[in-house]
Amino acid sequence: MAAVQSAPVELGFAEEAPAWRLRSEQFPSKVGGRPAWLGAAGLPGPGALACGLCGRPLAFLLQVYAPLTGRADAFHRSLFLFCCREPPCCAGLRVFRNQLPRRNDFYSYDPPPEDPPPGTGDSVCLQLKSGAHLCRVCGCSGPKACSRCHKAHYCSREHQALDWKMGHKQVCAQPGEALEEELDSMAKHESEEDKIFQKFKTQISGEPEQILRYGRGITPIWISGEKIPQEKDIPDCPCGAKRILEFQVMPQLLNYLKADSLGCSVDWGVLAIFTCAESCSLGSGYAEEFVWKQDVTDTP
Repeated sequence: MAAVQSAPVELGFAEEAPAWRLRSEQFPSKVGGRPAWLGAAGLPGPGALACGLCGRPLAFLLQVYAPLTGRADAFHRSLFLFCCREPPCCAGLRVFRNQLPRRNDFYSYDPPPEDPPPGTGDSVCLQLKSGAHLCRVCGCSGPKACSRCHKAHYCSREHQALDWKMGHKQVCAQPGEALEEELDSMAKHESEEDKIFQKFKTQISGEPEQILRYGRGITPIWISGEKIPQEKDIPDCPCGAKRILEFQVMPQLLNYLKADSLGCSVDWGVLAIFTCAESCSLGSGYAEEFVWKQDVTDTP
C-alpha cells in the first residue's frame, strides 16, 4: 500500500508488492494476507482476535506503519485492523497498536536493506483483479446495469438515480420514456443524505482510488449524516488520555477485498480509527484502540 502526501492528510492506495517487502523487518503498510506483526512479544491472543459480537475469529484487514517523529519509544509504530467476515454478523471490528524504540530486541538499529534477500524472486503477495463492474457514483461493486445502455453500472437504484440527475440522462444511448420518468422523479427528491454523499464524493474526486486517509488529529469525511460519533461515543484510552482520529478506511477498499479471501460479505461506508492521543507507552505489548463504523444509509 503506497502513500501520497496531500498535506495535512496522507492518502493510501493499493498496489502490488513483492512478498519480501511485506515482511515485518521491512515495516510495511499492507492489505490482506497475514499480519506482519511489529513486536513479537505480547501478541494479541485468540480471545483478543475474536469478534466481540459473534465470537468467531476475526480476519486481518490491513496494517499501517505510523511511527511518531520525536518519540523515542515510538520510533517503530504500527496499527493492525481486523474485521469479522462471518455472515450474518460481519460487523465486529478491532484495532491494535504496537510501538518500539529504535533499539529493541527484534530489529536492527540500522534501516532495512533496499534490495531483496537472495532467492526471494518476484512473488507477489497482494493480487488485484481488474475489469470488475464498478458503480459510477461511489466506485464500489456495481452489479446493477442501466437497462437501456447496459454500459453504466451501479451499486443501487439510489446511485443510479443520482447519476441520472448528474448527466447520464443526456448520454444514455437509448433513454426509455418510462425509465426516464421514474429516475427523474427519484432525482427530484434529493434528500439531505444525497447532499452529504455528494459532498463526500466531491472531496475524494481528485483521487477516487484512495483506500485510506491518514493523519493524527485530522477531521474525518463522513459518507452519511447518520451515525456520526460525538465526543462521548469515543472512549478514553485506559491511560486516561483522549482518543483522536488517526486514519479512516474508505469504501474503495471493498473493491480489492472482493478478490481476496475476505469475500463479499464484508461491507462498510467509512471505518474511523481512533487512537490514544498520547500514544501511551506499551512496553512490548499490544494495546487495543477504537474503531467507529459508519454505513452507507439507504435513501427512500
